[in-house]
Amino acid sequence: MSRRVVAHVSGSVQGVGYRWFVRGLAGDAGVAGSATNLPDGRVEVVLEGDDDAVTAVLAALDGPTAPGAVRHVEVRDEPVRGERDFTIG
Repeated sequence: MSRRVVAHVSGSVQGVGYRWFVRGLAGDAGVAGSATNLPDGRVEVVLEGDDDAVTAVLAALDGPTAPGAVRHVEVRDEPVRGERDFTIG
């Protein structure tokens, strides 16, 4: 079963390699989507793929290996769109 989520990650997550960290997690898990810096200092993470893989990447977003200092991860589910790649914005 496929799942798509959008997560807004707040804290000190810009300028510390956080987007590239997420890209690595997603690539290892076979998950598509994107990681984009937002003007308010958060990073928006979109993940789409196998439900278990998406859940695993979500769990690592504020894990001990995450760069910077994640304060909060807000997650919402969206309809699957058929993403195939992972992009950095």
